[in-house]
Amino acid sequence: MRGRRALGPLLAGVLAGAALVVPVTTADAAPPTAAACAASDADIYRPPASVTGIPGSVIACKATELPHVPGSVPLHAWKVQYSSKDNAGAPVAVSGTVVVPDAAWKGTGSRPAVAFNPGTLGLGPQCAFSKQLSGAFQDEYEGDNIAALLKAGYAVAATDGAGYLDGQTHPYVSGVDAGHALLDVVRAASAVPGSGVAKSAPVGLWGYSEGGAASLWAAQLASSYAPELKVVGDASGGVPGDLKVVAQGLDGGAFAGFLADAVIGLAASHPAMPFDELLDSTGRSAVAKAKSLCLVGTIATFAGQKLENYTEQRLSLDQIYALTGTDGKTWGQVVHEQKLGTGIGRKNSGARYEIGFPVLQYRGMLEEVIPTSTEDATRRAYCNAGITTQWKLYPGDHLLTDQQAKDDVVKWLGDRFAGRPELGSCLLP
Repeated sequence: MRGRRALGPLLAGVLAGAALVVPVTTADAAPPTAAACAASDADIYRPPASVTGIPGSVIACKATELPHVPGSVPLHAWKVQYSSKDNAGAPVAVSGTVVVPDAAWKGTGSRPAVAFNPGTLGLGPQCAFSKQLSGAFQDEYEGDNIAALLKAGYAVAATDGAGYLDGQTHPYVSGVDAGHALLDVVRAASAVPGSGVAKSAPVGLWGYSEGGAASLWAAQLASSYAPELKVVGDASGGVPGDLKVVAQGLDGGAFAGFLADAVIGLAASHPAMPFDELLDSTGRSAVAKAKSLCLVGTIATFAGQKLENYTEQRLSLDQIYALTGTDGKTWGQVVHEQKLGTGIGRKNSGARYEIGFPVLQYRGMLEEVIPTSTEDATRRAYCNAGITTQWKLYPGDHLLTDQQAKDDVVKWLGDRFAGRPELGSCLLP
């Protein structure tokens, strides 16, 4: 779920490890350097035999080039494999990219860092954002986003999200998995030898579509999971806040591929739930196909398909929600647990998820992928919880809104880094 330039022609048709690295934090004044990061690509994407160390520890790193980030900002970049935790609290390894401008930070204090989560890329291992940035790049919009952050002087820690290591499945739309991975990649940024990113750096969170859900989950989890991070704001656009509402809108529609990925991702992240045994032969083939595709192929392959077409008993969404896993939870409960804006409150409120910094949420007025009712409901939930929330609308559809919002988001994050006040727009209709 996201906007990207590579989708343009398709949408038009549809709608008409071995190399261990010891964590090191360098001084702010130290220039970026590629020293001590000598892992191979294979090391970055090979799952370690076991994951040790605290979340955000660097397991392996590799200096890399970013030929598909536009502009001419001199920079140093590293692919990283780092430690995180899944939704059950078990240690996992995750891949990502850390990028730092070569120019010295000219603002006050430490150079700010932005934890960035891309939108939907697809489940295929080749779709990992770190691979696309350094190789067969397909998402020019989010390359623009990273370029804009670098031009502003900020370090960028971009997660691939869990599940892009060899032989794994990305836990697509699993909120806690996504939030942990995003918070831990910015922890890892300061542990990359020579990055110059300080542990004390002010941190911004940013994502759109799948990435918007991930960054909002990171905002909800930050105070309990990563209290040492100095998060000053979160920008989340195109947020699929309630997956039941989103699924109803996707099933049988032009963008049913997002639903296919979501079911596969939640089954991977919640292994107690029934899944394989529900599928017929067509469903098993469809799952294997989805796990090999990036976004464009996923949308083209599954357009118009209903989930029931892949199950032995032709199960509807409501029938699937009623099914129980070996842990006693129903599928409906698992999906509901991914809903954003529940159990939230201000700092020191005693809420399950305390948020002590401003949030920017945005969407397109011509949104056609995610039901706008759920995006609007997430914003209202944040306002009702007393969280300072800025709300912006853009004239584009899902494809265009991320690009339209880019400069505003970078400026908004810059205001947060500079300590400027944000009053929000919750009193506006």
